[in-house]
Amino acid sequence: MKQIVVLGGGYGGVLTAKKLAKRLKKQPDTRIVLIDKKPYHTLLTELHEVAAGRVDESNIKIELKDIFGGFRNVEVVLDNISDVDFNARMLKGERQTYTYDYLVIGTGSKPTYFGIPGADRHAFTLWSFDDAIRLREHTMNMFRQAARETDPAKRKALLTFVVVGGGFTGVEMIGELAEFTKQLARDNHIDERDVTLHLADMMPTILGNLPESLIKKSVKRLQKMGVVISTGSPITEVKEESVTVGGKEIATRTVIWTAGVEGSELMETIDAEKQGRNRIITNDKLQLPNHENVYVVGDNIFYIPEGEQRPVPQMVENAENSAPLITHNIVADLTGGTKKSYKPAFHGMMVSIGSRYGVASVGTANKKFQFSGWFAMAIKHLINIVYLIQVAGLYKVWQYWLNEFTLVKNNRSILGGHFAKRSPNIWLVPLRIFVGCLWLKEGLDKLSKVLDDPGNIFLIPAKVTDGTSGASPAADGAAEAVEALSVPDWISGIVDWSMDLMFYKADGSFTALAPVFQTGMVLAEIVIGVLLVVGLFTAPAALLSVLMGVMIWSSGMAAPEMIWYMLAGIALIGGAGSTIGLDYYVYPRLLRRWKKLRFVKRWYLYSK
Repeated sequence: MKQIVVLGGGYGGVLTAKKLAKRLKKQPDTRIVLIDKKPYHTLLTELHEVAAGRVDESNIKIELKDIFGGFRNVEVVLDNISDVDFNARMLKGERQTYTYDYLVIGTGSKPTYFGIPGADRHAFTLWSFDDAIRLREHTMNMFRQAARETDPAKRKALLTFVVVGGGFTGVEMIGELAEFTKQLARDNHIDERDVTLHLADMMPTILGNLPESLIKKSVKRLQKMGVVISTGSPITEVKEESVTVGGKEIATRTVIWTAGVEGSELMETIDAEKQGRNRIITNDKLQLPNHENVYVVGDNIFYIPEGEQRPVPQMVENAENSAPLITHNIVADLTGGTKKSYKPAFHGMMVSIGSRYGVASVGTANKKFQFSGWFAMAIKHLINIVYLIQVAGLYKVWQYWLNEFTLVKNNRSILGGHFAKRSPNIWLVPLRIFVGCLWLKEGLDKLSKVLDDPGNIFLIPAKVTDGTSGASPAADGAAEAVEALSVPDWISGIVDWSMDLMFYKADGSFTALAPVFQTGMVLAEIVIGVLLVVGLFTAPAALLSVLMGVMIWSSGMAAPEMIWYMLAGIALIGGAGSTIGLDYYVYPRLLRRWKKLRFVKRWYLYSK
């Protein structure tokens, strides 16, 4: 029995184990063991979304048992490996010792503090699932304390947030924090202007790996969100209640450290040649030079591809590229095939700045395309979905959709709140547009008749000789009277009385009010149709649709399909224009103006 041990359940480890399981599923003499300290895989690139309260924590966590539940040749083991003996081919863990024939090291990285005094003790990190939860709760607690604090200096420190590091993680964190703090300020009755956000880095610019044009757009976006950017400013000390940036001490209770990473704790003790903050030097096959049965995946790799000057970057795409290469080489060794050299092709980088804006430089090695705004964020979501399909299939993609677009709070997504589950109105949109089109068609068809001859009354039945009016199924001009829905006698009596009062003269001819009423009915049908189609004032338009149907029915001129109009109108009253409609934009603005009116505030004529 050949045993392949994959050490680490990060991006590289999970992808390698899963690809090995697929390639070796017909070889019963081979077993794959994945060892990790925790029972779940964490989407590290999305930690900022949880840390800033945009999505539920379930969005960044995938249970390892869910990932490998369908593979009999994979065993998931929970343990903390403290030592590796390459010569004996053994791993020493807290629970037991493991042997291997092939070993894949993918233990990832941890934050590095560059020897800055106090950073390791007083700064928050953003490098694990627990980090994200801890930071979210801390941020919320800062606002709760600030709401009760009466000392201006202490209150200012509570509401000051400093992110150290202008790389991808730092920019994404401060962008999310800018949105989160606005929400928390409203929830805790704090003026948004009292919140201070800093992004600090000793480098001359943020996002140094991106093109200059995207850097400028990122800076502009962050400044628009109220972020103070301090570049070329060394961080020299972090205290419990302050941080020193560029020689200036900033009073704060929240310092978030995203300034860099180094190899995990195991990399400090492992007997292998390392370079570049404890990354393991490998050959072109991603093997340890002196132990060819040991491979390195993801962030732990230190390898400079042929023709390049820098080692492969510590990014997810490196894990996605190295995992299949290692899988191929192990399978080739087991089956007598030919190993391949690592020649990664990186397709670019994407950074989100809040929930609705991003920048991206993507393409091929020779040609990169630059995107910003909504489309860049859409690219990032698409790439996340592609990864999730590889790891956990459609189950996790559906969960990702729910967290990013459906269960979203405060409209913090590129789709805003249009697909929010708080209201199932998305499913009523087709019905709303369809009913609107029907009313619009009815009104436009009749409008030409009204314009041709305003005196031609066809929506009000002519008075018949027996003295009855519109409720009579024998009325002239009611072409569909034979198929009309029946009307109770007591309702017919009320309609006859009202029509005699308003529309009929003593000789049975129509009054001057009749053409006015008819024109109003036609225009009402057109207005109802337009409002429903565009989703503007949908609830009143739907209510008018119901009332119009009731009016036509009570006159004795309603065909059976009028029941459908009325029931559809009832379904739409709930506000089907709040998604994919103008109500989504108009109602919040009207509500803000409404709540400012004096009599409204006096009598509490509003709801939050």
